[in-house]
Amino acid sequence: MKAIVIEEPGDENCMQIGEVPVPELRPGALRIENHAAGVNRADLMQRRGMYPPPPGSSPHLGLECAGIVTEVGEGVNGFAAGDRVMALLPGGGYAEEVVVDAGSAIPLPDALSFHEGAGLTETLLTVYLNVWRLGGLPQGGSVLVHGGGSGIGTTTIDLVKRAGGTVITTAGSAEKCARCTELGADAVANYKEDDWVAIAKEATGGKGVDVVLDSIGAAYLENNLAALANDGALVLIGLMGGAKAEVNLGLLLTRRLKVLGSTLRTRTDEEKAAIVQDFLGRFGDDLATGEIRPILHEVFPLERAPDAHRMLQASTHFGKVVLAVR
Repeated sequence: MKAIVIEEPGDENCMQIGEVPVPELRPGALRIENHAAGVNRADLMQRRGMYPPPPGSSPHLGLECAGIVTEVGEGVNGFAAGDRVMALLPGGGYAEEVVVDAGSAIPLPDALSFHEGAGLTETLLTVYLNVWRLGGLPQGGSVLVHGGGSGIGTTTIDLVKRAGGTVITTAGSAEKCARCTELGADAVANYKEDDWVAIAKEATGGKGVDVVLDSIGAAYLENNLAALANDGALVLIGLMGGAKAEVNLGLLLTRRLKVLGSTLRTRTDEEKAAIVQDFLGRFGDDLATGEIRPILHEVFPLERAPDAHRMLQASTHFGKVVLAVR
């Protein structure tokens, strides 16, 4: 089958179309004729050799896909050949066929295209896991999410507003800030110009936010903690701004703050299946009707994966970037 292959880690030009073996179907899994794959910053890190796939998973890029089930493994219930699905992967999405644990697959609503499904799975489950399961967002609570124009940012705005919460976000241009406001963000800060801690405080009546969802890391640590309400949680899902920082532990003690690190990719199949079911229990109806859908910035053919990575690296997109596999 055709897939994006990397001979040696490097810049975008290290990715090429190549022929690779078709993955073997295993018990409890689905074989999917893949139609589209979402592009994520984790893919950029893996391409550079900085984020190796979990042991036993595909060595190829791609953490989310959408397509048609062609075969079901032993012990699988609830899926059959011909079903349209969107799925979370530990790797291998930039390819014509994938094999995925059935617990990580979600029926693709008729109202959504394959491109839309491929741009949803990773972001929906990442936001749900980190804002609700780990962050403990209370009913009517508030979230500060950085990168409001990213897939994670736009999805956070959508889900938190659906749940009746308050969303504050940051973005790097006036245009992106305006679009975040159009999506429903309660307050938006241009991180290049504005005091986003003050804006978060003002939007929450001075108390601060209940959860910060952060992909920046060290560069934002001090301000993230300052933006939290007492008993709030900072959930780190990326380190774009560095991995090492000093922290005043006394602040954590006196304000009862939590700092949590989180990845979805390295969790077990059982853990991912539980996250999927929890998500569907809360937002499944809105997904099934097509009310939840991604903002697709651009869809590239598979052979233009280097261009898709360049776009993500330059942060010129708003929403999701997707690869059309077929």
